[in-house]
Amino acid sequence: MHDHGSEGHNRSHDHSHGHGHSHGLGGHSHVSLPAEGMTLILGGAVVATFALVGVELVAGYAGHSIALVSDALHNLTDVPTLVLSWFATRWAKKPPTPQKTYGYHRAGILAAFVNAMLLSLVSIALIYESVVRLRSPVEVKTDLMLWVSVFALLINGGITFAVTGGRRDLNVRSIWVHNLGDALSNLAIIAGAIAIHYTGQSWVDPVIGMAIGAMVFWSGIGILRESTHILLEGLPRSIDLESVARAMLRITGVQEVHDVHIWTLGTDLNALSCHICIPDMHMEDSAKILEQVHEILEKEFKITHTTIQFERAGLAADSNLYMPEPVQRSIS
Repeated sequence: MHDHGSEGHNRSHDHSHGHGHSHGLGGHSHVSLPAEGMTLILGGAVVATFALVGVELVAGYAGHSIALVSDALHNLTDVPTLVLSWFATRWAKKPPTPQKTYGYHRAGILAAFVNAMLLSLVSIALIYESVVRLRSPVEVKTDLMLWVSVFALLINGGITFAVTGGRRDLNVRSIWVHNLGDALSNLAIIAGAIAIHYTGQSWVDPVIGMAIGAMVFWSGIGILRESTHILLEGLPRSIDLESVARAMLRITGVQEVHDVHIWTLGTDLNALSCHICIPDMHMEDSAKILEQVHEILEKEFKITHTTIQFERAGLAADSNLYMPEPVQRSIS
């Protein structure tokens, strides 16, 4: 590391040896998108969820179970989230356009962000309704509550299992987490129905409703935090910025790395831009260095979309506004 002075960042491209650009957005791609069948699975999940919501609402009102009504409202939020995710998986496959030069890889991230917002808002409403019911308990028809919960468990468990293979995608993971939470809440409702049936303690029903609401809120906030981090061009969680810079410094000829920026475009698609200082050399030699940089970034960090700016090493320092601070090869 070293200090470059006190002026603004203004290295001219006149001092550059070249510009390397590598990506996987068109033609050859390193992106691992959900399987083609994922859109069909999400479409089927929408139909199944609609049916489940109808059954739970009718049974909840008929059986006086706030837990079932809460779960029905919770499942109702699955419908727009599933529709958004269905559209997102289709959009993410679309190629780049002159207006959308990165393509539609962020569609899934945006869908996850909206899904998480809905999850958080609904969870607050569920907790409120459960508190109201706890203060004014009513008799619950446990037999109806039990069998409807078993039906709901089969639906939610089936959707969770169906999307498990695509959960590396943040968009699909939001659906997976959502439906896993639904399935767990169904198990809680089943246990609550059995407890109320044998003890007669109706307060168990709203307590389960509050627990479901708290679980939904927790999962929603987690997805909201991760999707916001990506939308704000945050550093991918699995990558250390300085490790990337020092990996490039291992290449013979690379003397300094600065202005390193790494962000996520979409699932399994990380991008990088940086400036690399190298000594004077022929273009064919600098091209070899560029090839090695691409190889290291892809092999060690799974970064497949890169923009590299070469600069001539040894120029007078004229700025210190670097992000991060420049990393130089150690001088023995």
